[in-house]
Amino acid sequence: MKIPNLIVFDMDGVLIDVSGSYRETARKTARLFFDGARGFGKLPDPLFPLTDLAELKQTGNLNNDWDLTALTLHLLFALVKTPSGRLSADDSTCPEETIRRYDVSDLADFLNASSRPLMELLDRYGRRHDPFVTSCYQGDVGTGNRIKRIFQEIYLGPSLFTALHGGQPRFYRGEGLIHQESLLMDPTLLADLSRDHILAIATGRPRSEANFPLDRFNLRKYFQLVITLDDCTREEERIFTERGERISLNKPDPYMLDRIPCLIGKGFNECYYLGDMPDDMQAARSSKTGYRGVGVVLSSADPENLRKELLQAGADHIIDDYAALPGILS
Repeated sequence: MKIPNLIVFDMDGVLIDVSGSYRETARKTARLFFDGARGFGKLPDPLFPLTDLAELKQTGNLNNDWDLTALTLHLLFALVKTPSGRLSADDSTCPEETIRRYDVSDLADFLNASSRPLMELLDRYGRRHDPFVTSCYQGDVGTGNRIKRIFQEIYLGPSLFTALHGGQPRFYRGEGLIHQESLLMDPTLLADLSRDHILAIATGRPRSEANFPLDRFNLRKYFQLVITLDDCTREEERIFTERGERISLNKPDPYMLDRIPCLIGKGFNECYYLGDMPDDMQAARSSKTGYRGVGVVLSSADPENLRKELLQAGADHIIDDYAALPGILS
């Protein structure tokens, strides 16, 4: 009997097209964060091109889009002014009042004139940290994290937000952008692969948000295991409790990839990890299990640039059409 391969999929950008959901949510969150500031009406809508945001994401160590949104705001705040100079983190006790003291007119002028504003700001300032943005990215949705709350309200929409987080939305009451997600892979191919191989998922999504597309697109039956952000968080807390050390097990750390074979407990031949970010390929390359990294550029706005970055990060294969996948696995 032929020994199966282990094939692990990232979710976003690999199984699910999130260009109209997570990425658009990050962009809308960044703009809505400034609501009430002086000059808010001058800000472009949309705030910046999604290609610019995708390029920022590809710079690495941004495994979830909350972190991507926070970095975006850190960069944008480089051009935000107040009448009396910079605000400190002490001004975060009432963010809505604090926002009204900001003037975003210079930022608006810059955004209206640039085709790559985020990457220009990154080149100019590096991964800067603004104290007010930092103060608004502490805790969780229900404990004062303004950035994460706005993001979740936009992404989930009112009913799902209330179901997952409790309470009513405060910033956004439109339809959740989670409903804009679509399937990138033909379920027929998934069914064929699941008959001959062991399939699993390693995603930076929280489990509650990973469950939504799994159920909506009826995908759960194809996968023997799904590892999510929640699993990383639990292990991080265990390590902190035992050692007093705070670490991150999100990609590019290979924790999720190396955990999967232990939990599945079955023999397999080769192992592959399909991802769409350089962090995914770095995780595959550094794993103890010996994954082969398969870079996926199906939903990228700039597939040629992404292809180069995935190869630089250690990808063994690049695919722009899933029809090529069976040949790689054979």
